[in-house]
Amino acid sequence: MLFLLAVLLLPAAAKAVPPPANRYDVLYIWDNDLNNLQDYREELEAQLGPEVGKKLRFIQRGDQYGIIYDCNTTALSSAKIAIRHSVLLDKVGLGDARAIKDENYHKLYNVSYGHGPNLAVLVDEYQTIYRYLGSEIGKDLFIEKGDDGNFTLIYRRQMDRQSTMALARRHAELLAAIHLSASITREENNEVVFGESSLLDYEEKAAEVAPEPAITAPVPAAADTKSIDEKVASCDGDLEKRLEGYLAELRHTGQVARDEKTGWLVVDLTKGETLVTINADRPYQAASMIKPFIALAYFQRLKEGKVVYGPKSHRKMEAMIQHSSNSAANWILRQVGGPGAAQKILRRHYSHLLRETSIVEYIPSGGRTYRNKASAKDYGRFLVALWRNQLPQSKELRRLMALPGPDRLYRGTPIPRGTLIYNKTGTTAKLCGDMGILSPRAQDGHRYPYVVVGIIEKQRKTRNYGHWQMARGNVIRHISAMIYQVMKANYDLL
Repeated sequence: MLFLLAVLLLPAAAKAVPPPANRYDVLYIWDNDLNNLQDYREELEAQLGPEVGKKLRFIQRGDQYGIIYDCNTTALSSAKIAIRHSVLLDKVGLGDARAIKDENYHKLYNVSYGHGPNLAVLVDEYQTIYRYLGSEIGKDLFIEKGDDGNFTLIYRRQMDRQSTMALARRHAELLAAIHLSASITREENNEVVFGESSLLDYEEKAAEVAPEPAITAPVPAAADTKSIDEKVASCDGDLEKRLEGYLAELRHTGQVARDEKTGWLVVDLTKGETLVTINADRPYQAASMIKPFIALAYFQRLKEGKVVYGPKSHRKMEAMIQHSSNSAANWILRQVGGPGAAQKILRRHYSHLLRETSIVEYIPSGGRTYRNKASAKDYGRFLVALWRNQLPQSKELRRLMALPGPDRLYRGTPIPRGTLIYNKTGTTAKLCGDMGILSPRAQDGHRYPYVVVGIIEKQRKTRNYGHWQMARGNVIRHISAMIYQVMKANYDLL
């Protein structure tokens, strides 16, 4: 066991060798909340391209976290790179880049539990470790895919090397009883292919076909999409008032500006009750939240036998939903005949769900899509139908939306591990939003799912896009936590 641990530690130790003297990287931002930087890194990758994206790294200096391009080059070369990147980032309000000497900060490390080419083996180990180590790792257990094609099972701790090594040793001692090991690996910004909701979604589907009763609480027949348009009071009757009070406070303190409009929707899927509708009928910019609707148009064509869901379209669909790839979204749109054709498909078959939805454009270069629109109720009706398997390829859509990726409803909130989430975020210089289903478990072992849609739309482009989207993302996270507290009291959630 100790020999295996030592072998696994060798790659991490090799990466820890100090860089040559007078090496420089490119720095984009400092912030004291690592959760904020997760979204920011996604935007940097979208603007700077995949080659730069592969070398974006989180770093820490004191109580501040940063994002660097780990180019490890000379002062002059890094300065030139920083100037080029600043020009690109300034166009979308993401701020400036600057050269930074490779010193006085440290890169971040994760705990790793296995590495190799066989994803299925690591998925089995994932299930074992998730149950065995429990709440200590919870939300942050992932399987990553490296550039070499191999997979690594990690606990995304994102801390310094010394403390991460100490935790790995403690986990190795615990896992020795079940013949598993633990090591450390540097945070490399690898592609994430499996996470908590991937596991929980798989288990939900297995429960649906198992002879034993499903663990999910039954949904009454009345819990259809009409319930979204027939407002029903929540159990305690004041959730909407609480949210309105919080939003009013944010406006009073300037944390939500005068030119920003917000839309909110909460639906209790167990009772079929709509708990919150705040500005939910108004069409907002859709940003990337339109992408599940693009997937729906494609799957409708698949149902009609007019397209094929083969390996290429499968990869494109995952890239569009999980990684919010704009080029993949445009590829899917082209397969159904373009934005106009997608809109006609949705209008013909799903006008009862997507009443204010309008797909009129491909996603432009840089992701600055402002013309595609949808309302909070559209997202809500779609999610209710998705949960009830009323859409073509509902289970595949749920799998796609459960793949690990950015969210503003669960990660970075106090909502406990074990909550299944299906979601899609959307972000532009004028919009910050998220729409999804959260399915937490209660003390009785059942799940009590609910829909949350949060949209913050700005009339004018923000001057500092990065900081604006991080701040508004935190507003959505806070409101999601408020909603969970009401659902927890209603259903005795964990």
